[in-house]
Amino acid sequence: MLKSQEVRKLAPEMDPLRMGMGWTVEDLEKPQILIESTFGESHPGSAHLLELAKKAKAGAAAAGGRGALYCATDICDGMAQGHDGINYSLASRDVLCDLVEIHANATTFDGGVFLASCDKSVPALLMAIGRINIPSVMVTGGVMEAGPNLLTLEQIGAYSAMYERGEITEDELLYYKHHACPSCGACSFMGTASTMQIMAEALGLMLPGTALMPATCADLRAAAENAGRAVVALAQKGLAARDIVTEKSFENAIFVHAAISGSTNTLMHLPAIAREFGIFLDADSFDRLHRGMHYLLNIRPAGDWPAEYFYYAGGVPRIMEELRPVLHLDCMTVTGKTLGENLDTLKCNGFYDRCDAYLKKTGCKRTDVIRTWDDPLGTNGAVAVLRGNIAPEGAVVKHTAVPKEMYKAVLRARPFNSEEEAIRAILTHEIRPGDAVIIRYEGPRGSGMPEMFYTTEAIASDPELAASIALLTDGRFSGASRGPAIGHISPEAASGGPLALVEEGDLIELDIERRVLRCCGIHGKPADEEEIEKVFAERRKHLPAFHCKYDRGVLRRFTASAASPMLGGYMDESRREGNA
Repeated sequence: MLKSQEVRKLAPEMDPLRMGMGWTVEDLEKPQILIESTFGESHPGSAHLLELAKKAKAGAAAAGGRGALYCATDICDGMAQGHDGINYSLASRDVLCDLVEIHANATTFDGGVFLASCDKSVPALLMAIGRINIPSVMVTGGVMEAGPNLLTLEQIGAYSAMYERGEITEDELLYYKHHACPSCGACSFMGTASTMQIMAEALGLMLPGTALMPATCADLRAAAENAGRAVVALAQKGLAARDIVTEKSFENAIFVHAAISGSTNTLMHLPAIAREFGIFLDADSFDRLHRGMHYLLNIRPAGDWPAEYFYYAGGVPRIMEELRPVLHLDCMTVTGKTLGENLDTLKCNGFYDRCDAYLKKTGCKRTDVIRTWDDPLGTNGAVAVLRGNIAPEGAVVKHTAVPKEMYKAVLRARPFNSEEEAIRAILTHEIRPGDAVIIRYEGPRGSGMPEMFYTTEAIASDPELAASIALLTDGRFSGASRGPAIGHISPEAASGGPLALVEEGDLIELDIERRVLRCCGIHGKPADEEEIEKVFAERRKHLPAFHCKYDRGVLRRFTASAASPMLGGYMDESRREGNA
Protein backbone atom coordinates (compact mmCIF):
# COMPACT_ATOMS: atom_id res chain seq x y z
CA MET A 1 0.00 0.00 0.00
CA LEU A 2 1.19 3.53 -0.77
CA LYS A 3 2.21 5.48 2.31
CA SER A 4 -0.39 8.16 1.63
CA GLN A 5 -3.14 5.54 1.81
CA GLU A 6 -1.85 4.28 5.15
CA VAL A 7 -1.91 7.81 6.57
CA ARG A 8 -5.47 8.40 5.29
CA LYS A 9 -6.59 5.65 7.65
CA LEU A 10 -4.82 7.32 10.57
CA ALA A 11 -6.05 10.86 9.85
CA PRO A 12 -9.79 10.94 9.15
CA GLU A 13 -9.69 14.71 8.55
CA MET A 14 -7.36 14.25 5.58
CA ASP A 15 -10.01 13.33 3.01
CA PRO A 16 -12.55 16.08 3.76
CA LEU A 17 -9.87 18.74 3.94
CA ARG A 18 -8.49 17.75 0.55
CA MET A 19 -11.96 17.58 -0.93
CA GLY A 20 -12.43 21.14 0.33
CA MET A 21 -9.68 22.11 -2.18
CA GLY A 22 -11.43 20.39 -5.05
CA TRP A 23 -10.01 16.89 -4.81
CA THR A 24 -12.38 14.12 -5.92
CA VAL A 25 -12.88 10.77 -4.22
CA GLU A 26 -10.89 9.23 -7.08
CA ASP A 27 -8.03 11.68 -6.50
CA LEU A 28 -7.76 10.57 -2.88
CA GLU A 29 -6.92 7.03 -3.95
CA LYS A 30 -4.18 7.97 -6.43
CA PRO A 31 -0.44 8.23 -5.72
CA GLN A 32 -0.14 11.62 -4.04
CA ILE A 33 2.72 13.76 -5.35
CA LEU A 34 4.29 16.80 -3.70
CA ILE A 35 5.07 19.44 -6.33
CA GLU A 36 7.47 21.68 -4.40
CA SER A 37 8.94 24.74 -6.06
CA THR A 38 10.69 27.92 -4.98
CA PHE A 39 8.23 29.95 -7.05
CA GLY A 40 7.83 33.58 -6.02
CA GLU A 41 8.41 37.01 -7.47
CA SER A 42 11.78 37.07 -5.74
CA HIS A 43 14.08 36.94 -8.79
CA PRO A 44 14.21 35.68 -12.40
CA GLY A 45 15.26 32.20 -11.33
CA SER A 46 12.00 31.57 -9.48
CA ALA A 47 9.42 33.88 -11.09
CA HIS A 48 8.62 31.35 -13.86
CA LEU A 49 8.57 28.18 -11.77
CA LEU A 50 4.80 28.13 -11.17
CA GLU A 51 4.24 27.43 -14.86
CA LEU A 52 6.73 24.56 -14.72
CA ALA A 53 5.19 23.24 -11.48
CA LYS A 54 1.79 23.13 -13.16
CA LYS A 55 3.36 21.19 -16.05
CA ALA A 56 4.77 18.69 -13.55
CA LYS A 57 1.36 18.40 -11.91
CA ALA A 58 -0.21 17.72 -15.31
CA GLY A 59 2.41 15.05 -16.02
CA ALA A 60 1.69 13.36 -12.70
CA ALA A 61 -2.05 13.41 -13.48
CA ALA A 62 -1.47 11.87 -16.90
CA ALA A 63 0.44 9.04 -15.22
CA GLY A 64 -2.36 8.39 -12.72
CA GLY A 65 -1.16 10.51 -9.80
CA ARG A 66 -2.54 13.56 -8.00
CA GLY A 67 -0.19 16.46 -7.50
CA ALA A 68 -0.31 19.21 -4.86
CA LEU A 69 1.49 22.53 -5.43
CA TYR A 70 3.63 23.85 -2.58
CA CYS A 71 6.03 26.82 -2.52
CA ALA A 72 9.18 27.53 -0.52
CA THR A 73 10.26 30.83 -2.05
CA ASP A 74 13.98 31.59 -2.07
CA ILE A 75 15.94 34.84 -2.10
CA CYS A 76 18.28 36.20 -4.76
CA ASP A 77 21.99 36.44 -4.02
CA GLY A 78 22.30 39.11 -6.69
CA MET A 79 19.70 41.37 -5.08
CA ALA A 80 21.30 40.73 -1.69
CA GLN A 81 24.75 41.89 -2.83
CA GLY A 82 26.27 45.10 -1.53
CA HIS A 83 24.39 45.18 1.78
CA ASP A 84 23.78 42.97 4.82
CA GLY A 85 21.12 41.02 2.93
CA ILE A 86 23.84 38.73 1.57
CA ASN A 87 24.44 37.47 5.13
CA TYR A 88 21.10 35.65 4.89
CA SER A 89 22.11 33.76 1.77
CA LEU A 90 23.75 30.61 3.14
CA ALA A 91 21.39 30.43 6.10
CA SER A 92 18.45 30.46 3.68
CA ARG A 93 19.60 27.13 2.24
CA ASP A 94 19.06 25.33 5.53
CA VAL A 95 15.80 27.14 6.25
CA LEU A 96 14.39 26.17 2.84
CA CYS A 97 15.40 22.57 3.43
CA ASP A 98 13.61 22.61 6.79
CA LEU A 99 10.47 24.04 5.23
CA VAL A 100 10.36 21.32 2.54
CA GLU A 101 10.83 18.70 5.26
CA ILE A 102 7.82 20.17 7.06
CA HIS A 103 5.71 20.21 3.89
CA ALA A 104 6.59 16.62 3.01
CA ASN A 105 6.20 15.07 6.44
CA ALA A 106 3.27 16.99 7.92
CA THR A 107 1.12 15.69 5.06
CA THR A 108 2.42 12.40 3.69
CA PHE A 109 3.21 12.07 -0.01
CA ASP A 110 4.22 9.11 -2.15
CA GLY A 111 6.67 11.06 -4.27
CA GLY A 112 7.80 14.55 -5.15
CA VAL A 113 8.84 16.79 -8.01
CA PHE A 114 11.18 19.55 -6.82
CA LEU A 115 11.70 22.71 -8.88
CA ALA A 116 14.36 25.37 -8.34
CA SER A 117 16.98 27.30 -10.30
CA CYS A 118 19.42 29.15 -8.13
CA ASP A 119 22.37 29.30 -5.75
CA LYS A 120 20.77 28.17 -2.49
CA SER A 121 17.43 26.81 -3.67
CA VAL A 122 18.82 23.95 -5.75
CA PRO A 123 21.10 22.65 -2.97
CA ALA A 124 18.31 23.24 -0.42
CA LEU A 125 15.89 21.06 -2.36
CA LEU A 126 18.57 18.42 -2.96
CA MET A 127 19.25 18.38 0.80
CA ALA A 128 15.52 18.02 1.43
CA ILE A 129 15.25 15.15 -1.06
CA GLY A 130 17.93 13.27 0.84
CA ARG A 131 16.33 14.05 4.20
CA ILE A 132 12.72 13.09 3.43
CA ASN A 133 13.79 10.14 1.22
CA ILE A 134 10.73 9.67 -0.96
CA PRO A 135 10.67 8.91 -4.71
CA SER A 136 11.86 12.23 -6.15
CA VAL A 137 12.67 13.94 -9.42
CA MET A 138 14.38 17.33 -9.64
CA VAL A 139 13.50 19.90 -12.31
CA THR A 140 15.75 22.94 -12.62
CA GLY A 141 14.40 26.20 -13.99
CA GLY A 142 17.13 26.65 -16.58
CA VAL A 143 19.17 29.67 -17.49
CA MET A 144 18.27 33.13 -18.78
CA GLU A 145 19.21 34.37 -22.21
CA ALA A 146 22.22 36.62 -22.68
CA GLY A 147 21.66 40.30 -23.39
CA PRO A 148 22.93 42.45 -26.30
CA ASN A 149 26.43 41.49 -27.42
CA LEU A 150 26.15 38.45 -25.14
CA LEU A 151 26.02 40.68 -22.03
CA THR A 152 25.60 38.63 -18.83
CA LEU A 153 25.01 39.63 -15.23
CA GLU A 154 28.42 38.67 -13.84
CA GLN A 155 29.92 41.49 -15.92
CA ILE A 156 27.95 44.11 -13.95
CA GLY A 157 30.30 43.89 -10.96
CA ALA A 158 33.28 44.70 -13.18
CA TYR A 159 31.42 47.56 -14.88
CA SER A 160 30.38 48.94 -11.49
CA ALA A 161 34.02 48.93 -10.31
CA MET A 162 35.03 50.64 -13.57
CA TYR A 163 32.43 53.33 -12.93
CA GLU A 164 33.71 53.84 -9.37
CA ARG A 165 37.21 54.36 -10.80
CA GLY A 166 35.86 56.82 -13.39
CA GLU A 167 36.59 54.55 -16.37
CA ILE A 168 33.04 54.48 -17.78
CA THR A 169 30.15 56.96 -17.58
CA GLU A 170 27.00 56.60 -15.53
CA ASP A 171 24.96 56.22 -18.74
CA GLU A 172 27.16 53.32 -19.85
CA LEU A 173 26.74 51.62 -16.48
CA LEU A 174 22.96 52.11 -16.63
CA TYR A 175 22.83 50.55 -20.11
CA TYR A 176 24.62 47.45 -18.91
CA LYS A 177 22.42 47.20 -15.82
CA HIS A 178 19.21 47.55 -17.85
CA HIS A 179 20.09 44.89 -20.43
CA ALA A 180 21.91 42.15 -18.48
CA CYS A 181 18.84 40.05 -17.56
CA PRO A 182 16.49 39.81 -20.56
CA SER A 183 14.50 36.74 -19.40
CA CYS A 184 13.70 34.45 -16.50
CA GLY A 185 16.09 31.71 -15.45
CA ALA A 186 19.37 31.50 -13.56
CA CYS A 187 22.12 33.97 -14.43
CA SER A 188 23.83 33.05 -17.67
CA PHE A 189 27.30 32.06 -16.52
CA MET A 190 28.82 29.06 -14.75
CA GLY A 191 28.16 30.41 -11.29
CA THR A 192 26.72 28.52 -8.35
CA ALA A 193 23.20 28.37 -9.78
CA SER A 194 24.28 26.87 -13.11
CA THR A 195 26.77 24.58 -11.39
CA MET A 196 24.22 23.20 -8.94
CA GLN A 197 21.68 22.59 -11.70
CA ILE A 198 24.33 20.46 -13.39
CA MET A 199 25.16 18.71 -10.10
CA ALA A 200 21.50 17.69 -9.69
CA GLU A 201 21.59 15.85 -13.02
CA ALA A 202 25.05 14.43 -12.37
CA LEU A 203 23.73 12.87 -9.13
CA GLY A 204 21.07 11.02 -11.11
CA LEU A 205 18.11 12.98 -9.71
CA MET A 206 17.02 14.64 -12.99
CA LEU A 207 15.82 13.26 -16.28
CA PRO A 208 18.82 12.98 -18.65
CA GLY A 209 19.72 16.13 -20.53
CA THR A 210 17.35 18.46 -18.67
CA ALA A 211 19.76 20.51 -16.54
CA LEU A 212 20.50 24.13 -17.46
CA MET A 213 18.14 24.36 -20.42
CA PRO A 214 17.36 27.91 -21.59
CA ALA A 215 14.39 29.02 -19.47
CA THR A 216 12.56 30.24 -22.58
CA CYS A 217 12.93 26.91 -24.39
CA ALA A 218 9.88 24.69 -24.96
CA ASP A 219 12.05 21.69 -24.11
CA LEU A 220 12.04 22.80 -20.46
CA ARG A 221 8.26 22.69 -20.22
CA ALA A 222 8.25 19.20 -21.70
CA ALA A 223 10.93 18.19 -19.20
CA ALA A 224 8.78 19.39 -16.29
CA GLU A 225 5.78 17.42 -17.53
CA ASN A 226 7.90 14.31 -18.06
CA ALA A 227 9.23 14.66 -14.50
CA GLY A 228 5.66 14.43 -13.20
CA ARG A 229 5.16 11.22 -15.13
CA ALA A 230 8.49 9.83 -13.97
CA VAL A 231 7.88 10.38 -10.27
CA VAL A 232 4.61 8.47 -10.38
CA ALA A 233 6.49 5.53 -11.90
CA LEU A 234 9.11 5.77 -9.14
CA ALA A 235 6.37 5.92 -6.47
CA GLN A 236 4.70 2.82 -7.88
CA LYS A 237 8.04 1.00 -7.80
CA GLY A 238 8.85 2.31 -4.33
CA LEU A 239 12.23 3.60 -5.56
CA ALA A 240 13.21 6.34 -3.09
CA ALA A 241 15.97 8.94 -3.37
CA ARG A 242 18.48 7.09 -1.21
CA ASP A 243 17.98 3.98 -3.36
CA ILE A 244 19.33 6.04 -6.28
CA VAL A 245 22.00 8.34 -4.86
CA THR A 246 25.14 6.64 -3.51
CA GLU A 247 28.73 7.57 -2.76
CA LYS A 248 29.54 6.73 -6.39
CA SER A 249 26.87 9.22 -7.50
CA PHE A 250 28.68 11.98 -5.61
CA GLU A 251 32.00 10.96 -7.18
CA ASN A 252 30.38 11.26 -10.61
CA ALA A 253 29.15 14.74 -9.70
CA ILE A 254 32.63 15.81 -8.60
CA PHE A 255 34.15 14.53 -11.85
CA VAL A 256 31.59 16.63 -13.75
CA HIS A 257 32.33 19.59 -11.47
CA ALA A 258 35.98 19.39 -12.48
CA ALA A 259 35.11 19.23 -16.18
CA ILE A 260 32.91 22.35 -16.01
CA SER A 261 35.18 24.37 -13.66
CA GLY A 262 32.19 24.69 -11.36
CA SER A 263 31.62 27.17 -8.56
CA THR A 264 33.68 26.88 -5.37
CA ASN A 265 30.41 27.06 -3.42
CA THR A 266 29.81 23.48 -4.57
CA LEU A 267 32.47 22.45 -2.05
CA MET A 268 30.01 23.49 0.67
CA HIS A 269 26.80 22.36 -0.99
CA LEU A 270 27.65 18.81 -2.06
CA PRO A 271 28.96 17.83 1.42
CA ALA A 272 25.79 19.26 3.00
CA ILE A 273 23.65 17.34 0.49
CA ALA A 274 25.65 14.14 1.01
CA ARG A 275 25.11 14.41 4.76
CA GLU A 276 21.34 14.30 4.23
CA PHE A 277 21.80 11.12 2.18
CA GLY A 278 23.82 9.56 5.01
CA ILE A 279 27.10 9.87 3.10
CA PHE A 280 30.25 11.59 4.38
CA LEU A 281 31.86 13.98 1.91
CA ASP A 282 34.24 16.86 2.56
CA ALA A 283 36.22 19.39 0.55
CA ASP A 284 39.25 17.09 0.43
CA SER A 285 37.23 14.74 -1.79
CA PHE A 286 37.13 17.50 -4.41
CA ASP A 287 40.90 18.03 -4.26
CA ARG A 288 41.50 14.29 -4.64
CA LEU A 289 39.03 13.71 -7.47
CA HIS A 290 39.89 16.88 -9.38
CA ARG A 291 43.55 15.90 -9.70
CA GLY A 292 44.19 14.71 -13.24
CA MET A 293 40.65 15.51 -14.41
CA HIS A 294 40.28 17.39 -17.69
CA TYR A 295 38.59 20.79 -17.69
CA LEU A 296 36.43 21.03 -20.83
CA LEU A 297 33.84 23.79 -20.59
CA ASN A 298 34.38 27.17 -22.27
CA ILE A 299 31.61 29.05 -20.45
CA ARG A 300 31.88 32.32 -18.52
CA PRO A 301 33.23 33.50 -16.13
CA ALA A 302 36.35 31.41 -16.87
CA GLY A 303 35.43 30.98 -20.55
CA ASP A 304 33.98 32.84 -23.51
CA TRP A 305 30.31 31.98 -23.89
CA PRO A 306 27.06 32.49 -21.93
CA ALA A 307 25.63 29.48 -20.09
CA GLU A 308 22.69 29.00 -22.48
CA TYR A 309 25.23 27.61 -24.96
CA PHE A 310 25.88 24.70 -22.58
CA TYR A 311 22.59 22.99 -23.48
CA TYR A 312 23.06 23.78 -27.16
CA ALA A 313 26.38 21.93 -27.05
CA GLY A 314 24.79 18.83 -25.53
CA GLY A 315 24.64 19.68 -21.83
CA VAL A 316 25.47 17.24 -19.06
CA PRO A 317 25.23 14.16 -21.32
CA ARG A 318 27.89 15.55 -23.68
CA ILE A 319 30.19 16.26 -20.72
CA MET A 320 29.56 12.76 -19.42
CA GLU A 321 30.33 11.19 -22.79
CA GLU A 322 33.75 12.83 -22.68
CA LEU A 323 34.22 11.59 -19.09
CA ARG A 324 32.74 8.16 -19.77
CA PRO A 325 35.94 6.16 -19.05
CA VAL A 326 36.14 7.55 -15.48
CA LEU A 327 32.45 7.66 -14.51
CA HIS A 328 30.57 5.05 -12.49
CA LEU A 329 28.18 4.09 -15.28
CA ASP A 330 26.35 1.56 -13.10
CA CYS A 331 24.84 4.29 -10.89
CA MET A 332 21.04 4.21 -10.78
CA THR A 333 19.04 7.27 -11.90
CA VAL A 334 15.44 8.51 -11.71
CA THR A 335 14.65 6.87 -15.05
CA GLY A 336 14.94 3.51 -13.29
CA LYS A 337 17.93 2.83 -15.55
CA THR A 338 21.65 3.21 -14.99
CA LEU A 339 23.68 6.21 -16.07
CA GLY A 340 25.31 4.18 -18.83
CA GLU A 341 21.93 3.04 -20.15
CA ASN A 342 20.69 6.64 -20.16
CA LEU A 343 23.70 7.84 -22.15
CA ASP A 344 23.18 5.07 -24.71
CA THR A 345 19.49 5.96 -25.04
CA LEU A 346 20.26 9.64 -25.71
CA LYS A 347 22.37 8.71 -28.71
CA CYS A 348 19.31 7.12 -30.32
CA ASN A 349 16.39 9.36 -29.34
CA GLY A 350 17.33 12.56 -31.18
CA PHE A 351 18.60 14.49 -28.13
CA TYR A 352 21.92 15.49 -29.70
CA ASP A 353 20.25 16.36 -33.01
CA ARG A 354 17.98 18.85 -31.20
CA CYS A 355 20.93 20.36 -29.40
CA ASP A 356 22.97 20.64 -32.59
CA ALA A 357 20.11 22.50 -34.29
CA TYR A 358 20.10 25.09 -31.49
CA LEU A 359 23.89 25.42 -31.53
CA LYS A 360 24.03 25.96 -35.29
CA LYS A 361 22.08 29.22 -34.85
CA THR A 362 24.84 30.63 -32.62
CA GLY A 363 27.60 30.12 -35.18
CA CYS A 364 29.61 28.04 -32.70
CA LYS A 365 30.88 24.52 -33.08
CA ARG A 366 30.30 22.04 -30.26
CA THR A 367 33.98 21.99 -29.42
CA ASP A 368 33.95 25.79 -29.08
CA VAL A 369 31.79 25.23 -26.00
CA ILE A 370 32.58 21.71 -24.76
CA ARG A 371 36.08 20.52 -25.58
CA THR A 372 36.97 16.88 -26.07
CA TRP A 373 38.89 14.91 -23.46
CA ASP A 374 41.93 14.92 -25.75
CA ASP A 375 41.81 18.69 -26.32
CA PRO A 376 40.98 20.15 -22.89
CA LEU A 377 41.32 23.66 -21.53
CA GLY A 378 43.23 22.18 -18.58
CA THR A 379 44.26 18.80 -17.24
CA ASN A 380 44.22 19.12 -13.45
CA GLY A 381 40.62 19.87 -12.60
CA ALA A 382 39.48 23.28 -11.43
CA VAL A 383 39.73 23.55 -7.63
CA ALA A 384 42.32 22.82 -4.97
CA VAL A 385 42.31 22.64 -1.18
CA LEU A 386 45.23 24.51 0.40
CA ARG A 387 46.59 24.07 3.93
CA GLY A 388 49.09 25.69 6.25
CA ASN A 389 49.43 27.50 9.56
CA ILE A 390 46.66 29.99 8.73
CA ALA A 391 44.38 27.33 7.22
CA PRO A 392 44.98 24.12 9.19
CA GLU A 393 41.55 22.73 8.22
CA GLY A 394 41.88 23.93 4.65
CA ALA A 395 41.03 26.69 2.20
CA VAL A 396 39.53 26.57 -1.29
CA VAL A 397 40.78 28.09 -4.54
CA LYS A 398 39.48 27.77 -8.10
CA HIS A 399 42.89 27.59 -9.74
CA THR A 400 41.47 27.77 -13.27
CA ALA A 401 40.51 31.40 -12.48
CA VAL A 402 43.90 32.32 -10.98
CA PRO A 403 46.50 34.06 -13.19
CA LYS A 404 49.55 31.83 -13.62
CA GLU A 405 51.70 34.61 -12.11
CA MET A 406 49.92 34.04 -8.79
CA TYR A 407 50.29 30.25 -8.58
CA LYS A 408 53.38 30.74 -6.42
CA ALA A 409 54.05 33.94 -4.48
CA VAL A 410 55.07 35.50 -1.18
CA LEU A 411 52.80 38.43 -0.34
CA ARG A 412 52.40 41.18 2.29
CA ALA A 413 49.42 40.72 4.59
CA ARG A 414 46.79 43.49 4.53
CA PRO A 415 44.16 42.29 7.04
CA PHE A 416 40.66 43.76 7.29
CA ASN A 417 37.89 42.74 9.66
CA SER A 418 35.07 43.29 7.16
CA GLU A 419 34.56 43.30 3.40
CA GLU A 420 33.49 46.95 3.45
CA GLU A 421 36.91 48.04 4.78
CA ALA A 422 38.73 45.91 2.20
CA ILE A 423 36.86 47.06 -0.87
CA ARG A 424 37.29 50.69 0.17
CA ALA A 425 41.05 50.17 0.32
CA ILE A 426 41.06 48.53 -3.11
CA LEU A 427 39.00 51.20 -4.83
CA THR A 428 41.06 54.03 -3.30
CA HIS A 429 44.33 52.41 -4.46
CA GLU A 430 45.62 51.71 -0.95
CA ILE A 431 46.22 48.11 -2.04
CA ARG A 432 49.40 47.65 -4.06
CA PRO A 433 50.93 44.83 -6.11
CA GLY A 434 52.35 42.15 -3.84
CA ASP A 435 49.63 42.52 -1.18
CA ALA A 436 47.53 39.73 0.30
CA VAL A 437 44.14 41.27 1.07
CA ILE A 438 42.71 39.38 4.05
CA ILE A 439 39.01 39.65 4.89
CA ARG A 440 38.15 37.87 8.12
CA TYR A 441 35.20 37.43 10.48
CA GLU A 442 33.04 36.76 7.42
CA GLY A 443 32.73 32.97 7.87
CA PRO A 444 29.55 31.08 8.84
CA ARG A 445 29.92 31.82 12.57
CA GLY A 446 31.16 35.36 11.97
CA SER A 447 28.50 36.95 9.79
CA GLY A 448 26.73 34.07 8.03
CA MET A 449 29.41 33.65 5.33
CA PRO A 450 28.45 36.23 2.70
CA GLU A 451 29.96 36.32 -0.79
CA MET A 452 32.92 38.59 -1.53
CA PHE A 453 31.73 39.21 -5.10
CA TYR A 454 32.24 42.96 -5.34
CA THR A 455 35.71 42.69 -3.85
CA THR A 456 36.81 40.03 -6.32
CA GLU A 457 35.39 42.07 -9.22
CA ALA A 458 37.19 45.20 -8.04
CA ILE A 459 40.45 43.24 -8.10
CA ALA A 460 39.85 41.30 -11.33
CA SER A 461 38.85 44.44 -13.25
CA ASP A 462 41.95 46.38 -12.14
CA PRO A 463 44.83 45.63 -14.56
CA GLU A 464 47.44 46.59 -11.97
CA LEU A 465 46.08 44.25 -9.27
CA ALA A 466 44.46 41.36 -11.16
CA ALA A 467 47.67 39.34 -11.50
CA SER A 468 49.70 40.79 -8.62
CA ILE A 469 47.67 40.36 -5.40
CA ALA A 470 45.62 37.64 -3.71
CA LEU A 471 42.37 37.80 -1.73
CA LEU A 472 42.17 35.55 1.34
CA THR A 473 39.00 35.15 3.37
CA ASP A 474 37.08 32.89 5.72
CA GLY A 475 34.03 34.00 3.75
CA ARG A 476 33.12 32.70 0.32
CA PHE A 477 32.85 33.90 -3.25
CA SER A 478 30.18 34.21 -5.87
CA GLY A 479 30.30 31.50 -8.49
CA ALA A 480 30.99 34.35 -10.89
CA SER A 481 34.18 35.38 -9.14
CA ARG A 482 37.42 35.58 -11.07
CA GLY A 483 41.04 36.03 -10.16
CA PRO A 484 43.33 35.04 -7.25
CA ALA A 485 40.63 34.43 -4.65
CA ILE A 486 41.07 31.94 -1.79
CA GLY A 487 38.10 31.34 0.48
CA HIS A 488 36.54 29.08 3.12
CA ILE A 489 39.71 29.47 5.25
CA SER A 490 39.13 27.18 8.22
CA PRO A 491 38.84 27.33 11.11
CA GLU A 492 37.38 30.79 10.65
CA ALA A 493 38.49 33.86 12.58
CA ALA A 494 35.25 34.03 14.58
CA SER A 495 36.00 30.56 15.96
CA GLY A 496 39.51 31.59 16.95
CA GLY A 497 41.15 30.38 13.75
CA PRO A 498 44.73 31.56 13.11
CA LEU A 499 43.58 33.91 10.35
CA ALA A 500 42.58 36.22 13.23
CA LEU A 501 46.22 36.37 14.35
CA VAL A 502 47.74 37.71 11.11
CA GLU A 503 48.94 41.32 11.34
CA GLU A 504 49.82 44.05 8.85
CA GLY A 505 53.01 43.26 6.97
CA ASP A 506 53.25 39.56 7.85
CA LEU A 507 54.42 37.45 4.93
CA ILE A 508 51.99 35.00 3.31
CA GLU A 509 53.17 32.14 1.12
CA LEU A 510 50.84 30.90 -1.61
CA ASP A 511 51.80 27.78 -3.59
CA ILE A 512 48.87 26.25 -5.44
CA GLU A 513 50.80 23.36 -6.94
CA ARG A 514 52.02 22.28 -3.48
CA ARG A 515 48.60 23.10 -1.93
CA VAL A 516 50.20 25.50 0.56
CA LEU A 517 48.76 28.62 2.23
CA ARG A 518 50.73 29.78 5.26
CA CYS A 519 52.31 32.65 7.13
CA CYS A 520 56.04 32.52 6.42
CA GLY A 521 57.20 35.78 8.04
CA ILE A 522 56.45 38.30 10.76
CA HIS A 523 56.20 42.01 9.96
CA GLY A 524 58.09 41.61 6.70
CA LYS A 525 60.87 39.33 7.98
CA PRO A 526 60.99 35.63 7.01
CA ALA A 527 60.55 33.24 9.95
CA ASP A 528 60.47 29.50 10.45
CA GLU A 529 57.41 27.57 11.62
CA GLU A 530 58.53 27.39 15.24
CA GLU A 531 59.06 31.14 15.49
CA ILE A 532 55.71 31.87 13.85
CA GLU A 533 53.99 29.48 16.23
CA LYS A 534 55.47 31.34 19.20
CA VAL A 535 54.40 34.74 17.82
CA PHE A 536 50.90 33.46 17.14
CA ALA A 537 50.65 32.05 20.66
CA GLU A 538 51.60 35.44 22.11
CA ARG A 539 49.16 37.29 19.86
CA ARG A 540 46.38 34.92 20.85
CA LYS A 541 46.75 36.04 24.49
CA HIS A 542 45.71 39.55 23.43
CA LEU A 543 43.09 38.60 20.82
CA PRO A 544 39.75 40.21 21.73
CA ALA A 545 36.82 37.82 22.10
CA PHE A 546 34.56 37.81 19.04
CA HIS A 547 30.96 38.92 19.56
CA CYS A 548 28.49 38.27 16.76
CA LYS A 549 26.38 41.30 15.89
CA TYR A 550 23.26 39.15 15.51
CA ASP A 551 21.43 38.58 18.79
CA ARG A 552 18.14 37.18 17.49
CA GLY A 553 16.45 35.54 14.53
CA VAL A 554 17.72 33.11 11.94
CA LEU A 555 21.18 34.64 11.64
CA ARG A 556 21.67 34.27 15.38
CA ARG A 557 20.72 30.60 15.13
CA PHE A 558 22.88 30.08 12.06
CA THR A 559 26.02 31.82 13.33
CA ALA A 560 25.72 30.03 16.67
CA SER A 561 25.51 26.57 15.13
CA ALA A 562 27.14 26.54 11.68
CA ALA A 563 29.56 23.74 10.89
CA SER A 564 32.88 24.34 9.15
CA PRO A 565 32.54 25.31 5.48
CA MET A 566 34.95 22.46 4.69
CA LEU A 567 32.19 20.10 5.85
CA GLY A 568 29.24 21.94 4.31
CA GLY A 569 28.52 25.00 6.45
CA TYR A 570 25.18 23.55 7.56
CA MET A 571 23.37 24.29 10.81
CA ASP A 572 24.50 21.73 13.37
CA GLU A 573 22.60 21.88 16.66
CA SER A 574 25.48 20.17 18.47
CA ARG A 575 27.60 23.25 17.77
CA ARG A 576 25.38 25.69 19.66
CA GLU A 577 27.25 28.03 21.97
CA GLY A 578 28.68 26.08 24.85
CA ASN A 579 29.02 22.92 22.72
CA ALA A 580 31.14 24.24 19.82
